[in-house]
Amino acid sequence: LIEVDAASNTSVDDVRDLREKINFAPSKGQFKVYIIDEVHMLSNAAFNALLKTLEEPPAHAIFVLATTEVYKIPATVLSRCQRHEFRRIPLNFIQSQLKDIAEKEGIQVEPAALTAIARQATGSMRDAVSLLDQLASTGANVTLELAHQILGTAAGESVFELIGSILKADTGAGIGIINKALDSGSDPRQFGRQAVDALRAVLMVKMGNADQVNATTEEAYRLKELADRFELQRLLTSIKSFDQ
Repeated sequence: LIEVDAASNTSVDDVRDLREKINFAPSKGQFKVYIIDEVHMLSNAAFNALLKTLEEPPAHAIFVLATTEVYKIPATVLSRCQRHEFRRIPLNFIQSQLKDIAEKEGIQVEPAALTAIARQATGSMRDAVSLLDQLASTGANVTLELAHQILGTAAGESVFELIGSILKADTGAGIGIINKALDSGSDPRQFGRQAVDALRAVLMVKMGNADQVNATTEEAYRLKELADRFELQRLLTSIKSFDQ
């Protein structure tokens, strides 16, 4: 298994060197698997040099081209690849995995804290496990309050209060809620993202998709209450305002 960082090996000479080495059969195992990470960083000349090898690779060679910006890959290269999209991991699956890890490691974690960690990870299991490890390293029981403090997130109550002020068009109260959250240690970007997530949840409920929203019984009741009071256009405008 050979990993190539395309971000630091972008030239045609780097690809030519790879092409020379690829012809040698593996000394162990059946295949040589080349993972080219951030492949979109390769220069056009490098892509052209790689194209012939992709068209007619040796029988023992397998290429994995990894990228987060697939639109930057030349069409001539894309047409010679099988494309596999990796999606974000669902929230409930991350929660389940974190709960399993916590039980095996003997970490005391509140269910609400697991939810906060899973949401903060935004679909990445690696980030979720790292955050759990970070919180567990404090030596204390992982509570929701501790999670908010360490992760720089705001309590759910602050987010609902902010949405309430938007609904009432009370700008002064909204600014006051944001300042209070930031003074309590919340990260501005995280707070903005939480506001967007909550507003989107209200939108889901309003459009009749409440079953697709991951929320506690109390949160579900408050989301329904807000959804009934919000006009659709105003709700969409609010989401766009925070989602910049």
